[in-house]
Amino acid sequence: MSQEALGEGPDLVRMLGALWGKSAEKAGGRKNLLLSHLLDTAAVAERMWDGFLAPSTRELLDEVAGGDGRGRSFFAWLCGVHDCGKATPAFQRLWPEGAHGVRAAGLGWHEPTAAKYRWRHDCAGGHVLRALLAEAGWRDEQVAWVWPLVAGHHGLFPREDRLRPPVKARGQLSGVERWPDVQRAVVERFTGELGFGGLAEVAPARVPPRAAQLHLSGLVVMADWIASDERHFPGVDELDRVRLPAARERAEAAWKKLGLRGGWGKLAEPGPGSFEERFGQVPRPSQAMVVEAARQMTAPGVLVVEAPMGEGKTKAALLAAEVLAARFGADGVFVGMPTQATSDPMFSQVRQWADQVGEGLASQVALLHGKRMFNREWRRLVEGSAGGAEAEDRFGGVDEYGDCWDDDPYGLQGEGGGGAAALGPAQWFLGAKRGLLCPFVVGTIDQLLFAATRTKHVMLRMAGLAGKVVVLDEVHAADVYMSQFLMEGLRWLGQAGVPVVLLSATLPPGQRRDLVSAYLAGAASREEYTARELPAPDGYPSVTAAWPAPDGSGARFSVADCDGWRADLAVAVELLPEPVTGRSASREERRAAQETADRKVAALLERELADGGCALVIRNSVGRAQSLYRRLRERFGGQVRLLHGQLAVGPRADRTEECLRLLGAPAQSGGGEEGRPSRLVLVATQLAEQSFDIDADLLVTDLAPIDLLLQRIGRLHRHGGVPRPERLATPRVVVTGFGPADGALSPGGPGGQTDAAALDGPPPRLLGASEFIYGRWLLLRAAAQVRQAALHGGWRVPGQVPALVADGYSTSSEVVPSAWRQDEEEARRGWRTEQRERAERAAGHLLTRRGDREGVTLAGLHYVSLPGSGGDSDLDAVVRDGEPSAEVILVVREGGVYRTLSGRVLGVNGDVSEDLLDEVLGGTVRLPPRYTTEVGRQLRPLPGWLGHSRLRFSPALVLDEQRSCVLADRRLSYDGELGLVEEDVAG
Repeated sequence: MSQEALGEGPDLVRMLGALWGKSAEKAGGRKNLLLSHLLDTAAVAERMWDGFLAPSTRELLDEVAGGDGRGRSFFAWLCGVHDCGKATPAFQRLWPEGAHGVRAAGLGWHEPTAAKYRWRHDCAGGHVLRALLAEAGWRDEQVAWVWPLVAGHHGLFPREDRLRPPVKARGQLSGVERWPDVQRAVVERFTGELGFGGLAEVAPARVPPRAAQLHLSGLVVMADWIASDERHFPGVDELDRVRLPAARERAEAAWKKLGLRGGWGKLAEPGPGSFEERFGQVPRPSQAMVVEAARQMTAPGVLVVEAPMGEGKTKAALLAAEVLAARFGADGVFVGMPTQATSDPMFSQVRQWADQVGEGLASQVALLHGKRMFNREWRRLVEGSAGGAEAEDRFGGVDEYGDCWDDDPYGLQGEGGGGAAALGPAQWFLGAKRGLLCPFVVGTIDQLLFAATRTKHVMLRMAGLAGKVVVLDEVHAADVYMSQFLMEGLRWLGQAGVPVVLLSATLPPGQRRDLVSAYLAGAASREEYTARELPAPDGYPSVTAAWPAPDGSGARFSVADCDGWRADLAVAVELLPEPVTGRSASREERRAAQETADRKVAALLERELADGGCALVIRNSVGRAQSLYRRLRERFGGQVRLLHGQLAVGPRADRTEECLRLLGAPAQSGGGEEGRPSRLVLVATQLAEQSFDIDADLLVTDLAPIDLLLQRIGRLHRHGGVPRPERLATPRVVVTGFGPADGALSPGGPGGQTDAAALDGPPPRLLGASEFIYGRWLLLRAAAQVRQAALHGGWRVPGQVPALVADGYSTSSEVVPSAWRQDEEEARRGWRTEQRERAERAAGHLLTRRGDREGVTLAGLHYVSLPGSGGDSDLDAVVRDGEPSAEVILVVREGGVYRTLSGRVLGVNGDVSEDLLDEVLGGTVRLPPRYTTEVGRQLRPLPGWLGHSRLRFSPALVLDEQRSCVLADRRLSYDGELGLVEEDVAG
């Protein structure tokens, strides 16, 4: 569009040619004009439309913009206009050289006044754009949802009253005289370059849901960050060269160089034989049922799959995700797992599935958790490209002129690479806060929970989830605190129209209803909604589908069940009581009780494994696991393994891999001499409780809530075709971790009436560590259930699982013996109070506050934002309750020399060569929360780590030649077999 058509006189042209958007230091040595950056960003947005946006997102934008074909231009305008607030003295004064040119062009301000106050250019953009859009005839509701995308493009959405410049600045930040004219000229010329006849022509036809606005906001940030990379968008300082065709050439070159891409695009709905094509097997009845339930959904909704451990829920969920993606325009998947350890094997499984869906898709699967660089498969994917392995550790700084406002616009800049990794996703996706934008992602459920927090750049996380199908495994594992974030996330996903598949083996009925209600509340944009009409499944396995009626008349439900793929296991339940001391017990009494408990388990295992076999023992605390391991090592020597969370991450990963190899499915363990051992005992903590595909002949476990006990039983006789000693041919679980109320132990061995009598009379004594973790109420109810099972023939698993879980979480007093009921009722009241308090603690961190869930715009969403950058390390403590813990790297100092745990020598100041980096990082261990304060006070990185991108923020815990040290008045030592060992300092 010509200058005349825009009404630009020579003076306005001169002013437009002076306004800078990127300083020379941030634009490759030559300033980048503001209009150039706006057009670069718009051109990137066009490229995102063509090669990244999900079909559902493009459809949404077409609807918002007013019809097919209008969405692309509207999206480009929306992204490009983001920096219009830079056309103000508040911003133009920040770079002295640029400010001089602006003044010379005829735009001025009173510097002493302007210097006293601050007005961020993102807020300035919202302020300027509101006025211009209203002037162009936009309706109030159109203006109201668009300006927050501009005002929030640096990560925080301000309230409307925060847009205005400080009154005391007397117009010196917003600009007087010719400034309003030049602001209008910037937006109008930019708008004209995109082919619009004026601002009135840009006006959207409808207001999208708030979750869709958050999604679009994240895409605006993505386009801005890409267009801010000086390597691909160097400065253009001549206005005559600032044109959209040139910006498009730059954007196309940058896109190719960065190697960015979306997922599968528009996916064809899988046909009848697709399951066998994907997974090489005929679907089981439950798997076929889940896929059929997905086909019945007429709108995006939530699918709840409840099936036993080993039933094949994940494979069913992945094919269901294909169906949902094809029907509703999703472009990829996010698979959320309960832990980092369970994410790693899922990463491999999802890559295998993606490879069957489409050529090249396996390379686009990202692993997203804090220890992913210890996953060998992920490491191989990112190591092959320049700087790939370090990409995720880089984070851009703050521009000295306030340009970036703590953003990460440059990401990998200045450190090499920036293109597609040799075998994995583009390095750009490996930058901070960007991981979910990758087309296919496997990570911890925390990634979804982070998207439900009121933190900076939360829009990037939501943009990474919208346009995908979200699959969450083991959803029952979320406690009441985490569940607040899960429910909040489901509300936003429901409003965004994101299909969600939830998997669980042991889901309490109330939790199923709450999960479905949260999604439907979001889909209906309602503050509260309870799915009272939700039918309960009659059988197990089951699938529950819920989705909003397309005509807005309410919700639709579909519930089905079928027989499992194999017959129920008759699991014998036996009890092994142990001495449990009270809180007033001395250290010697506690030690003696633990020794007795260990002896009892050791004697049981020695008897039961006399003819061979593989046993799993699960303890509820690291200390109990280590103590038992010591005892068993004396009896069984090298036939014992130990696995817990206080092993250094390198040895823990190796040990986990070994356990899966030795005790996994027959095809996994390999058979023969290197396959399943003739006798093995694995002592573990709760790490072995979920998504841990091992098969045990015998299970010994501490008492835990009933759903978790059943999860542990899921490791028992898990696979067919495993040879077992005749003595262990029947699956048996032995429950310990409790004692008789009077402290007197029966002389008999485990099994039958003798030990069940330990739970007769008054309520049993429970381990303090177990009560601390799980609460007394759930443990008492579980104790009553295992008592009944021991007396009356055990359990049928999985057939009885739903009923057992429902009873364990019900309020019926019939579950517990009459002599326990007063104690159980008191414990229930305490549990309810604690649950309410924990939920209220979480409420202060949720993305939307109570009473604001029916809001229609993003204005004021960050009314009080959480501290920190919003990075994953900041958010861990936000979404998981309890005291914060700290990670340290263990090093040994011998004779003035630093060494790794394996004894390899580091530099004199701890300097780490590249060939030792993995080994040093493999010495990372998470300390219990009691040490967090002292870690902050006492521990620092080694001097040689301060300049290293991956070590400079990592505190070192330096051990002496005996591999021990004193921290917080306790002696810590690291043993190659036991891991981190704690003991009180003598005296």
